[in-house]
Amino acid sequence: MEWFTASDYWLGRLVFQRALAGLYLVAFLTAALQFRALIGERGMLPVPRFVERVPFRSSPSLFQLHYSDRFFAGCVWAGCAVSAALLAGLDSLLPLWSGMLLWLVPWVLYLSVVNVGQTWYSFGWESLLLEVGFLAVFLGNDEVAPPVVVLFLLRWVLFRVEFGAGLIKMRGDACWRKLTCLDHHHETQPMPGPLSWFFHHLPKPLHRVEVAANHVTQLVVPFLLFAPQPVASAAAALMIVTQLWLVLSGNFAWLNWITIVLALPVITFPADPPAVSGAPLWYVVVVLAVSAALLGLSHRPVRNMVSRRQVMNRSFDPLHLVNTYGAFGSVSRIRYEVVVEGTADEVPRQDSDWREYEFKGKPGDPRRWPRQFAPYHLRLDWLMWFAALSPAYAGPWFGALVERLLENDRDTLKLLRRSPFPAHAPPRHIRARLFRYRYTTWRELRETGACWERTYVREFLPPTRLTGAAHRP
Repeated sequence: MEWFTASDYWLGRLVFQRALAGLYLVAFLTAALQFRALIGERGMLPVPRFVERVPFRSSPSLFQLHYSDRFFAGCVWAGCAVSAALLAGLDSLLPLWSGMLLWLVPWVLYLSVVNVGQTWYSFGWESLLLEVGFLAVFLGNDEVAPPVVVLFLLRWVLFRVEFGAGLIKMRGDACWRKLTCLDHHHETQPMPGPLSWFFHHLPKPLHRVEVAANHVTQLVVPFLLFAPQPVASAAAALMIVTQLWLVLSGNFAWLNWITIVLALPVITFPADPPAVSGAPLWYVVVVLAVSAALLGLSHRPVRNMVSRRQVMNRSFDPLHLVNTYGAFGSVSRIRYEVVVEGTADEVPRQDSDWREYEFKGKPGDPRRWPRQFAPYHLRLDWLMWFAALSPAYAGPWFGALVERLLENDRDTLKLLRRSPFPAHAPPRHIRARLFRYRYTTWRELRETGACWERTYVREFLPPTRLTGAAHRP
C-alpha cells in the first residue's frame, strides 16, 4: 500500500515524536509539582468538589472514578516516566501495536488531568497538546513509514493554529490592523521574559514590520503547508523562525514550542529512509477510520473560523480531539499587577510592617528582572495576570489563596519565589493592592537599575485575617 505511507518523512516523524514526548514530560512535571495547592484535596479548587457537580460524560477523567492526592501524584509521575521512555525511543523498539498503546498512555493521563483542572487548565495549549498527542498515537514507529493521512492531519492542526490566530487578530483589536499592537504587547503580556524589556524598546517602525510579518505568517503562509515540496518545507521553516522569535520575547508555556513541533513533520529532511515493511491491514483500517472521524469533527472549528463571532481556544468535545485556537485577539495598553502583602501586626494599619510576597514569574519587585520559564508553566502566575485585569477572573480561587497564605500552607508557598514570613510564624493579615506597571526607559534603567516602575492604583483586597479556628473553604 504505497499510497498509504510517505517514506520521505520518516526523519521528520522521528524528530516530531521525540520533541512531543519532551513537551509531554514538561506538562506532567508541571502538574506533579503544582497540583496539591491548585486542585488537590485541600487545594484552591479541589478536584473532589469538582467531580461532585460535573458528570463523567461532560469531563471524562480517571479522577472521576477515584481521586486522592496520592493517586493523582502516581498518575502524573507515571506520565513523566512514560514521556521519558518515549523521549528515549522506547516506542521504536516495540511492535507497532505496542508502540501505539504506549503513545496512548500519556494522552489518557493528561486528558484526565485537564478535564478536572478547571480554570488552572483552561489554556489553549492544553487542548493543543491533547489534539496533537492523539494524532501521535497513529503516526506509527520504525515498522512502517509515516501514514500520509496522519501527516495531513498534523498540517491541518498547524493550519488552524496559525490561521485561527491570524483571523482573531484581524477581527479583534484595531491595533493589529493599524500595525501598532507591539507598541504595547511586550509590556502588557501575561508573563514577560528576560528579553521582553529590550523587545519593547525596539524602534516603532520595526514593531510595524513585526506585526506585518506576523500577519503574513498567520494568514498567507498556512495555505502553503499544503503545497508541493519544497514549498511546504519552506512554509514550515518560516513558521518555526517566527515561533522562535516569540519564544525570545516572552513566556507562553509550551504554546510556541508545540507549534514548532507541529511544523517539524512538514519538512523533508535529507536522509535515506530505513527499510520498512508494508503497513498491516488492521493498521490501515484503524488509521483511516480515525482520520475520517476527525475530519468529520473538523466542521466545528471551520465554522468558528469563518464566523464573525470567532472565539479563541475552545474545545468542541470533551476528549479535546478537534479544537479552535487563537491568542491575543485584544492587547492591553496598560499593565496592572496585584501585589499581595502580609503583616504580623494584630491590628493592621497603613503604616504597619507590610511585607510583599514574591512570585516566581509575574512582575513584583521593580528591580527584579524577569526570568525564562517557558515551556514550564507557572499556572498561578498566569492567573494572577487575569486577576489584575478583572477581580471576576479571581473570584473562584483568590479567597482560597489568601486563606492558605494566612496559614503558611506549605504546598501553596512552594508556588511562590519567596514568602516574607517564617514557617512557624504566619502573617496575621493579608491584603492585596493593584499597581500600574510600566517598563522603565533606558535612562531610568541606568539610574535606578529597575526594569519596572510601578504606581499605586487602588485597593484590591482589604486587610483580611482568619476568623475563628483555621478552616478550609
